[in-house]
Amino acid sequence: MRVAGIGGSGGPAEDLARAFQQERARLLRVAYATTGSVAEAEDCVQEAWLRLRVLDDPSEIRDLRGWLIRTVGRLALDALGTARARRERYVGTWLPEPLVADTGADPAERVTLDESVSMALLLVLESLSPAERAAFLLHDVFSMTFEEVAEVVGRTPAAVRQLASRARRHVAAGRPRFPPTPQEQRALVEAFAAACQGGDLAALTRLLDPDVVYRGDGGGKVSAVSGEVLGAGQVARLLLAFTCAARFDVRVVTVNGMPGLIVRAADAVLSVASITVDDGRVTAVDVIRNPDKLAYVPVPD
Repeated sequence: MRVAGIGGSGGPAEDLARAFQQERARLLRVAYATTGSVAEAEDCVQEAWLRLRVLDDPSEIRDLRGWLIRTVGRLALDALGTARARRERYVGTWLPEPLVADTGADPAERVTLDESVSMALLLVLESLSPAERAAFLLHDVFSMTFEEVAEVVGRTPAAVRQLASRARRHVAAGRPRFPPTPQEQRALVEAFAAACQGGDLAALTRLLDPDVVYRGDGGGKVSAVSGEVLGAGQVARLLLAFTCAARFDVRVVTVNGMPGLIVRAADAVLSVASITVDDGRVTAVDVIRNPDKLAYVPVPD
């Protein structure tokens, strides 16, 4: 049986490349959601393409999308295992690489920006085992059967079903209960930025949930807050201390599928802030400052 999408006016190689390109954004999303790294997601997808090209007869693949997702899933799971070993030596708080939407041609922009790559979800997934993470993502998010997921994680379908169930409970507990619409989030993020820039402690505090958490990731390359800062009062004072200490250029952009901020300080250090909102208030502020994680971020003029 010929692969769907292969065959037509072009030659076999051209048809295969076209069919692969049609799946590329989905594959990047699978790999990024698994690893939390744009660079590693790109590597996984490129490796899947190389493996597809060297098959004796790719046209014999019955379901190209399924084959590619399984292949990328295995590669991403392997990459996650290696990455977790590196994160044990990471300096300070580790946060996923941000995906910032813009009109350029960066690889990150080819990842479909939706709830499956939200910062809130990615951080919840960090608390899961690699197998639980893969089972949840591949089954619940990317609609693979338990039998297909079992091939990826090397477990039985029954075991995968249990992995997904455990992961689902963790994810449900960690997700916002009353997430905003993009329009509501943008309005709140704009108000958040204005309060920070205006030094308005009272206005900023009103926007923050009483149990808000602030996390900063400098990776040992630039300064960042160590550990988590908790509570509306402490987080508001921390944010205003930063904004009062230096001038900032702040832009509202799409960060991992929802409005967030790009912040450029007077010393030219770039930061990306992911803002998590639940029930009308900011529940988390995650600031990525590690320059290694901002390589794919389009810098505003």
